[in-house]
Amino acid sequence: MNITVIIPTLNEEKTIGEVIDRFKRIGYNDILVIDGNSTDKTREIAREKGAKVVVQSGKGKGQAIAEAFEIVESDVVVLIDGDGTYLPEEVDKLLKPILTNKAEHVIGNRFANYEKDAFTRLNLIGNKIINFLFRICYGVEVHDILSGYRALTREVYKNVELKKHGFEIETELTVETLAKGFRIAEVPITYKKRKGRTKLKPIRDGIKIGKTVYELITRYSPARYLYFVGFALMFIGFLIGIYVVLDWFKGISHFLLAVLTTLLILSGIQLTMFGVISDFIFRSNVEFRREIIRIREQLLNLRRKI
Repeated sequence: MNITVIIPTLNEEKTIGEVIDRFKRIGYNDILVIDGNSTDKTREIAREKGAKVVVQSGKGKGQAIAEAFEIVESDVVVLIDGDGTYLPEEVDKLLKPILTNKAEHVIGNRFANYEKDAFTRLNLIGNKIINFLFRICYGVEVHDILSGYRALTREVYKNVELKKHGFEIETELTVETLAKGFRIAEVPITYKKRKGRTKLKPIRDGIKIGKTVYELITRYSPARYLYFVGFALMFIGFLIGIYVVLDWFKGISHFLLAVLTTLLILSGIQLTMFGVISDFIFRSNVEFRREIIRIREQLLNLRRKI
């Protein structure tokens, strides 16, 4: 199995050499550094250490990863940041679910073991909120969708459609994997304190990522919008209904509000039911795509054997 390590970089001269060296020491020699036009010696150090270096054609981490996916043809790719926050020695943890055919996309969960001060308080709270929002919206038990340490099979990274150019890329990559019918697994990893200044703007990028979580529902399951609208209408209807009932006990009648309450609740129930039906159809379509992918893989493996 061919494995390529992809490292998107931007001014990582303090750490990139060590990251590459550590991968090479444990036998991973196919390393691609895709650089976002660093102004320091990141590219020079990476070349000296034996990595293939490509300067990305656009800007942003998301665009760099999408471009790397077009270049690479390996069976599996490992994504890792070049800032030294992740341990190359833990790469086998990410590869194990793929090698045992339990998942096609594996995420390293940083919250399992993170170093003191690896997260600022604001970053930690923001991460928890975004991950909670993701689990609520998508109904998938993933606890670190923003992790930069991942392993993906060729079927995943060649089929996902990536349009986000910034730090929203991890969210988009996770949603695209689910939407295309691939399996995701999480494994515990260690997360170290970053050396140097972070490029992440917590509030600005946090808002962008949260917005992305909500916007990408249409790719995963458009019907979930119907859930939200349906529940909202029912909630408003129940609130108005409580007000109408309380006033009715006082001898005050609100006929128009009673009609509105009924309409809101019935509309909410109908939208929710439409959502359930649509979600079932969408999930069935995902399962169908997954089965096609599985059959295609079996045929490819058969051809290789022949």
